[in-house]
Amino acid sequence: MSILDSLGPRICILGPSNSGKSTLAEAIARKRGIPAIHLDQLFHQPFTDWRPRPEAEFLHLHEEAIAQEKWVMEGNYTRCLAPRLERATGFIVLDVSTALSLFRYVRRAWFERDRRGALEGSLDSVKWQMIHHIAVVSPPNRRRYVEIFERISLPKVRLATTGELNRFYRAERLDG
Repeated sequence: MSILDSLGPRICILGPSNSGKSTLAEAIARKRGIPAIHLDQLFHQPFTDWRPRPEAEFLHLHEEAIAQEKWVMEGNYTRCLAPRLERATGFIVLDVSTALSLFRYVRRAWFERDRRGALEGSLDSVKWQMIHHIAVVSPPNRRRYVEIFERISLPKVRLATTGELNRFYRAERLDG
């Protein structure tokens, strides 16, 4: 049995911003024939410059999404992580460096127009608020994600470097 098979039909992916969660979720979804759910798309209103939905609406969309029989769901939103993990059958945490996250953010904002997990009708642009989030807010969050990973009893995978992520793609025959 492959590592991916051991994660079951409902896989939760956590990791810092711009760590590759959306790309990995899409690759797993294609391979397994299950829906990829991008929490940023549930949290933000489409055709806006990343304007949040009302909290109650987001939580309702999150509930509907986790109630599905099969999914690979990426995004953090730890305030609603507990019910997501109760439904999850497997867990992946990406733990890439802050420098790599910043590089990927700038690259995606300037060069990627059809990015996986992008907000419908919105173009990414470099924003100081997002740079601050990646450089200042994400490092403590990254440590929390690893602590969650260590405590969780689900089948799980931790991918902490680009090399580990690339080896996972190859071993699981994911076309990223």
